[in-house]
Amino acid sequence: MSNWITTEEQTQGPCPVFQKKWVCRELPVKAVLNITALGVYEAAINGKRVGDFILAPGWTSYQKRIQVQSYDVSDLIHIGENVIEVVVGEGWYASPIPGWMIPEKEQHQAQRQTALNARLLMEDSHGKRTPIRTDESWTYHESRIRFSEIYDGEDYDANFAASWEKNAVLFPDPEGKLIPQEGELIKEKEKIAAKSIFITPRGEKVVDFGQEITGYVEFSVNAEKGDQIHILHGEMLDKNGNFYNANYRTAKAEIHYTCCEGKQTWHPHLTFFGFRYLKLEQFPGNPKVSDFTAVCVYSDLRRTGWITSGNQKLNQLISNIFWGQKCNYLDIPTDCPQRDERLGWTGDSQVFVKAGSYNYDIEKFFRKWLHDLSEDQNADGSVGSVVPNVLPNDKPSAGWGDTAVISPWQIYQTYGDKRVLEDQFVSMKRWVDYITHATKHRGLWTGGTHFGDWLGLDAQAESYKGASREDFIASAFYAHAVELLVKAGKVLRNDMTSYEDLYQLILSEFRQAYSQCLTQTEYVISLEFHLTENPQKAADVLAQMIENDGCQLRTGFIGTPYLLHVLSDHGYTELAYTLLLREKYPSWLYSVGKGATTIWEHWDGVMENGDFWSTDMNSFNHYAYGSVIDWIYEKAAGIQHSEQDPGFQKAEIVPHPDPRLGFLNVRLKTRHGLICSSWKYLDREIRYEITCEMPAVISIDGKEYHVEPGIYTFWSQRG
Repeated sequence: MSNWITTEEQTQGPCPVFQKKWVCRELPVKAVLNITALGVYEAAINGKRVGDFILAPGWTSYQKRIQVQSYDVSDLIHIGENVIEVVVGEGWYASPIPGWMIPEKEQHQAQRQTALNARLLMEDSHGKRTPIRTDESWTYHESRIRFSEIYDGEDYDANFAASWEKNAVLFPDPEGKLIPQEGELIKEKEKIAAKSIFITPRGEKVVDFGQEITGYVEFSVNAEKGDQIHILHGEMLDKNGNFYNANYRTAKAEIHYTCCEGKQTWHPHLTFFGFRYLKLEQFPGNPKVSDFTAVCVYSDLRRTGWITSGNQKLNQLISNIFWGQKCNYLDIPTDCPQRDERLGWTGDSQVFVKAGSYNYDIEKFFRKWLHDLSEDQNADGSVGSVVPNVLPNDKPSAGWGDTAVISPWQIYQTYGDKRVLEDQFVSMKRWVDYITHATKHRGLWTGGTHFGDWLGLDAQAESYKGASREDFIASAFYAHAVELLVKAGKVLRNDMTSYEDLYQLILSEFRQAYSQCLTQTEYVISLEFHLTENPQKAADVLAQMIENDGCQLRTGFIGTPYLLHVLSDHGYTELAYTLLLREKYPSWLYSVGKGATTIWEHWDGVMENGDFWSTDMNSFNHYAYGSVIDWIYEKAAGIQHSEQDPGFQKAEIVPHPDPRLGFLNVRLKTRHGLICSSWKYLDREIRYEITCEMPAVISIDGKEYHVEPGIYTFWSQRG
């Protein structure tokens, strides 16, 4: 590549524009710009933007890996004088991430100097190559972006004109190695017009888009020079209908814009927000609905799953799950997109990875993130709570660090490419070996600091952790991690004898130590991970517990993703549907009844009396509980495959209809073709329509049909 360059001054504040001019006497046959930054950048040649990557170069573990983008810019170069300009903002690199961390950590992060590295390589008709590299001959000046940061937002002065220009200074090479672009690009996706502008009881002027998104607002205004625009972002209105964003905590999430003369349209350039509502603190004239557009920004993922049903509230939940994934799959799988956090929490990633892999093609997205996980893995093999790991002194937790094993295995299962296992096998093994050496009890995982069944509904007052025993959860996930490691090793034809022996030891020790489950979650994970000696008896007890609780779930982050699966696997599909379709708190449809357009962090983020659960940790765009959608794919629609047929080389379709739903239509695009599974209740019969573009085993009313690719219709009697 080239030299790294930066500014003489600290780059916190106005974003610098780095510039290089040159004269072109012959149009190049080909011109390629290779570019990256410590921070985020937006490049232009001769006034035209280069590429459509938003927030480039994305977020990686900067100390280890920095992505480099390559753009064909042949069409942007002309005869005569040319100029390349690159504006660089703080992005994830130099913002105080996470915002709630101790001040010393925040200050260290926020004082990082942003920098640029670029090379423009032009080739003429004779094959001669002329490079233009970043060095001290580049100049810089202040941009109209007077401030830009991930949490606090962006300030822009449309009238600003730089009064000075200086030569760039060299910047020491960072520790992170330069790698080609590996993940999906972040792009502008849907655009949503504002639905209404209204005045709240408190007298606030608020814009409502009707849908929570991740991205930014684009607004148009006819103003006088110097007019001010000040906008705040929020997810919710309070129970009185007033603007609310106290749950953003320290993130200011605001826009300051100084207008030039006349009509103008603008949106932020180097930051993003999670929001549904805008509070117009200052805005010239009489703003109209048509003046505002929400621009959705997330990784460029291809949709692969579609679900519709006869229950409109369930359809809204499904929409909320898709939106929650889009909003939180912005280069890394984040927990939430709005508050002073937006981190790649490992627990959230693993509970949703199966669901996410059915909704969208996330193979490339996850392989990039898992490479960062490997790089951030500690010397002892432990995996932190977030990736990229920006939490000092972080303690590994069961169910969180286990994403090192669970996520690669699921990506392999969904897409069928064993390269993800080849890439991650050493990391998977190191995580298992860490547990083996860290435990206080051979064959179990005891001791340590864990999140437990995070946000479990059976938690004691003032606790975020459910009532399930932490050592129980840790030991169960230990067994599961070893089981998956053995499976991965066998796919790669490695000798896994010692780990098979370890698994048998864990199984024996677990059954001896935990002969009795105490909570819904303990029953769920012992069943899901095949640890209980009498699965049907355990499932019967779990079902009775749920019914005794008034057909209510009591699970948290650990138990919820598997709950409906274990019920269906042991003859309780009707009860699973009852939980899915329940509308009262606690339930998936409770938030739908409260107007949610994404998935909430808490089942009762808005309580039944209209008050908020808290301001401390109450995101309304947290995708983890949306993992229930994989039950709809796999059990309600019945679309599955065996572990021996990864990537759906051969499909297994076993629908589980329920009259309360009326009908269900599910489509899934796999690596080996399309699968459609639909059923509908008629007066006296149930009609099934199955389409598969690969060989399949279809099971209806216990009868198996081995079929070739095609379209099939089946009928069965109701009741």
